[in-house]
Amino acid sequence: MPWRALPGERADSYKVWLSEIMLQQTTVAAVGPYFARFLARFPSVRALAAAPLDEVLALWQGLGYYARARNLHRAARIVAHEHGGRFPDTAEALRKLPGIGDYTGAAIAAIAFGRPEAAVDGNVERVMARLHAVETPLPAAKPALRERARRLVPAARPGDFAQALMDLGATVCTPRSPRCLVCPWSGACEARARGIAETLPRKLAKPVRPVRHGVAFFLVDRGGAILLRRRPEKGLLGGMMEVPSTGWAEKAPSARDAAAAAPAAASWRVLPGTVRHGFTHFELRLTVWAARVERRPRAKGVWCPGERLSEQALPTAMKKILSHALAGIGRKNGPPRERRAARVRPA
Repeated sequence: MPWRALPGERADSYKVWLSEIMLQQTTVAAVGPYFARFLARFPSVRALAAAPLDEVLALWQGLGYYARARNLHRAARIVAHEHGGRFPDTAEALRKLPGIGDYTGAAIAAIAFGRPEAAVDGNVERVMARLHAVETPLPAAKPALRERARRLVPAARPGDFAQALMDLGATVCTPRSPRCLVCPWSGACEARARGIAETLPRKLAKPVRPVRHGVAFFLVDRGGAILLRRRPEKGLLGGMMEVPSTGWAEKAPSARDAAAAAPAAASWRVLPGTVRHGFTHFELRLTVWAARVERRPRAKGVWCPGERLSEQALPTAMKKILSHALAGIGRKNGPPRERRAARVRPA
């Protein structure tokens, strides 16, 4: 965790909640600096609730999985306005807040409120699978592993136990080359006795990640302002700012379809190369069309001065598009083998 309570000490529920939300599908090393910046800017749940969503998203940019930031803000407002600024103290009540599932609710309840809950993350699943030599592959084994962990939770200091078990999996019972010689449970570990510790937990083969294609439109005016627009609140990268683009589909759009989806009438040129970005469930590949305009055309979105891009809530995929476009249009003679699309009216 990016913070640590002393043994036997009740942790600050706000810090526990904030760190647990940030750590969902993200490493401690990546979370640390963000956690510190959030605490400095939003020292309490009330401060976070009072902030505009755009400010929260801007501070979150680069951490990924942006639905977490939106849920963080929504949950802060619920806690501030409906619970008097105090977090619920049971796992069941915590799970009613946006962004909190079984693991996160159990972790907050145990660490912040001393509730005897089993907080089972990937590290704990690995420890349980090895300790009991559970050979059923994940995810089918999850209920059994959760039940094994639940039986071990002590009535006294369950928060310390939860953190110790997570740390055991993260630093000793590691995915590769587990440090069995220093493990306090090595004598009771069935997987070690059978010589199969490093093969557990078993996992089903991952399916091939599909690829989606699209065209992004980089439009800049004579003053260097760039056209951006906000994505819908619901869905992938919801509420974030983006470089306008076509939809993302299994097949790349034709030049005609891409031109019809352009945000404004302009002399578009196709920049060489492809922007690639990996999401959890698919890989995105985008071609970038770029254009300069003397006067700002009618277009849905906002014009952002180039020097103020850092103030926008831009996800990593959009930053890649902007870097690619700025490098492409910066060449004196334009990109090689330039192709021009016909001037079109915005969709």
